[in-house]
Amino acid sequence: MKQFFRNLQSLHIKLVIIYVLLIVIGMQIIGLYFTNTLEKELTSNFQDNIETQVSLIDTRINELYTEYGDDRDAMREEIQKLLSDYGNRPEIEEVRFVNSDNLLVATSKISNESNIGSRINAPLTEEAISTGTRNDEIYVNVEQNHQRVWLLNQPVIQDSQILGAIYVSSNIETVYQQLEAINNTFIIATLISLIITSILGIFIARTITRPITDMRNQALLMSEGDYTSRVKIYSNDEIGELAGSFNILSKRVQEAQANTESEKKRLDSVITHMSDGIIATDRRGRIRIVNDMALDMINKRNEDIYGENMLELLELDQEMMLEDIQEMNESQLLFLEKDDEETTIRVNFSTIVKDTGFINGYIAVLHDVTDQERIDNERKEFVANVSHELRTPLTSMRSYLEALQEGAWEDEELAPKFLGVTREETDRMIRLVEDLLQLSRMDNEAEELTKEIVDFNMFLNRIIDRFEMTHKDEVEFVRNIPDTAIFTEIAMDKVGQVLDNVISNAIKYSSSENKKVEFHVKQNRLYNRMTVQIKDNGLGIPVSKVDRIFERFYRVDKGRARKMGGTGLGLAISKEIIEAHDGKIWANSVENKGTTIFINLPCETLEGDVWDV
Repeated sequence: MKQFFRNLQSLHIKLVIIYVLLIVIGMQIIGLYFTNTLEKELTSNFQDNIETQVSLIDTRINELYTEYGDDRDAMREEIQKLLSDYGNRPEIEEVRFVNSDNLLVATSKISNESNIGSRINAPLTEEAISTGTRNDEIYVNVEQNHQRVWLLNQPVIQDSQILGAIYVSSNIETVYQQLEAINNTFIIATLISLIITSILGIFIARTITRPITDMRNQALLMSEGDYTSRVKIYSNDEIGELAGSFNILSKRVQEAQANTESEKKRLDSVITHMSDGIIATDRRGRIRIVNDMALDMINKRNEDIYGENMLELLELDQEMMLEDIQEMNESQLLFLEKDDEETTIRVNFSTIVKDTGFINGYIAVLHDVTDQERIDNERKEFVANVSHELRTPLTSMRSYLEALQEGAWEDEELAPKFLGVTREETDRMIRLVEDLLQLSRMDNEAEELTKEIVDFNMFLNRIIDRFEMTHKDEVEFVRNIPDTAIFTEIAMDKVGQVLDNVISNAIKYSSSENKKVEFHVKQNRLYNRMTVQIKDNGLGIPVSKVDRIFERFYRVDKGRARKMGGTGLGLAISKEIIEAHDGKIWANSVENKGTTIFINLPCETLEGDVWDV
């Protein structure tokens, strides 16, 4: 007996009940299919009955045409009697016969007998007469309580000649009334089945899903770290056994998680809060632990390097072995590529040794010294450049002063010349010091910009006019500047300094003959920015050196630049000024064709009468 009741609690029995319910629903679907089929059959039988009667009328009219010939009145009376006999049938509302001229010959409807001999306005009847083919239509008669009426137009043909058409109007509503009664019966039966199915479905679904819902909730709690709650067991079937197994699993996971958390906390306390990168390996050098800082430095993902050899990952396997780490006292420098830039990483190694002296693993501490190395290199290069720039004029001044001291000051021709050269070198050193001071102020953000909104086209034209006055016979200035005003917020003295420097360079380095400087101004209204192009026709700059002309003290042709009095800081200062205006400056050059400097600045949008002159 216990086994019997246990079998009744089986999940298989429950599934059988579900299948039974599915069968009941399937029967309802079959019932709907039966109703649709019955509708087609009843409609078809009704129409076949009417068509049979129309065929008899058609045959009799053909006989009357043959029998009476030209006696049209007698033939019309016979047709009228014929239609009246058929018109008395309950399913037929009216039978007409219309001749080939579309004239009403006879009708079974008494109210329409007055129209006999008149022309009938019936498009379907006219179509049947003109084409010689039958047609039919079901429409809803609004005047008769929206009942459905079936219209049939059957052409009468004798010896390939169309004599006319038989028009039959029959009440097909009785068929739909029968179908409606059958549908109502099926609807009631379906509703009763749905009620019973719903009650049983709710009961069965609750029986099956309640323990599953409890296990789902417990699984969600476990995913959040709560392993203390347990699933309630409602039955002894397969789901009950699953719930019991789930509780055992939850308990074991709780114990394992506690051990894991303890180990993880100890490990996190060592490496999580370190600013340096940490890589820990096993005794064979295979990576087991790595923190985010180290991953960022070497530009790798944790899943990509776990289990890899540490020395191979750091590209040191050709220089050293794992055995060398224990005796190593010096750090190693790594030069790695990250985001298309070279980074410098300083690596310090150490070993993890047990009390027994057995090496259990290795640790590598990574420190990013890229900025430090770059600053050191820039400082050395800057000191060297400044020393060189100052040494050249000082050496020249010393030579001329020694010459003057040795008696050249008495020479009326040489003395003024030597003093002039000394003054030029002094001015050059003053310009160099002033440029260095300006760069220092901009680097320390100690120099404030006083900005104002100006018409840039007018501002640029004034600067070009000034250069044209001083170089009108030497340089051709080509302007491609729009007449429409472009407003921008700038510090006029600083941006003017940039334009003076760029235009002066364009004039200096243009071709010795037919010097030409072109100016182009374009506005991008979509991004609300403007671009200025200043182009010369000089020797140009090699492609490999174009990006370096904005570096401090950099010269493409050092001898030529010093001869022309340049300090090598003009474009560097220009870059600092333009970037302080939220702009960009860059160059494009083609050797033997010239160089173009691009200056991109934000524009201002003025509305209404905001701008008053």
